[in-house]
Amino acid sequence: MSGHPLKLIVGLGNPGPQHDSNRHNAGVIFLHHLCKAYAGSLRGESKFFGEFATIAIAGHDVKLLFPTTFMNHSGKSVAAVCRFFKIEPEHMLVAYDEIDFEVGVTRFKKDGGHGGHNGLRDIINALGGSREFYRLRIGVGHPGHKSMVSNYVLGDPSRSEADVIMSNIEDAIRVLPKAVNGEWEEAMHSLHTDS
Repeated sequence: MSGHPLKLIVGLGNPGPQHDSNRHNAGVIFLHHLCKAYAGSLRGESKFFGEFATIAIAGHDVKLLFPTTFMNHSGKSVAAVCRFFKIEPEHMLVAYDEIDFEVGVTRFKKDGGHGGHNGLRDIINALGGSREFYRLRIGVGHPGHKSMVSNYVLGDPSRSEADVIMSNIEDAIRVLPKAVNGEWEEAMHSLHTDS
């Protein structure tokens, strides 16, 4: 399955130092490490309601975005960047914490619903209902009951879990050039065999 090359990578999370290491910030932790790996620098950009950078991956200019609107309003920021640069949803990757995956499982996915993730839900709404974007689902585990999810994702993983999540993030960054080129099958295969 060849797919669309990437023009925009979004890392979801909440702003503020108290959230930096939360499970819910797995997406933006990925984004920060990706930016560092390519010597980029995220800067606050008020017209995009977030932190923004451009890096070159595999010869392509790729925009990076961390919506600093708080998770539930991520769509406002994503829609602003997509409009400004005329980026279609299918050229976008959204990285986020996935409670349906155990820690240690990280997967790419194309399309699909929001799975109860408020950041994704808001992005889909802001894009006029389009679900045609790629996702990087970073497994953070599940607390066991729906009523506990909110506190769980706003908590920090244990030391050993954080190490595993970090290792998954490094795997994802390593295969990302394939995804940026639109070689989605190879990217998915490489990541899913590694993690």
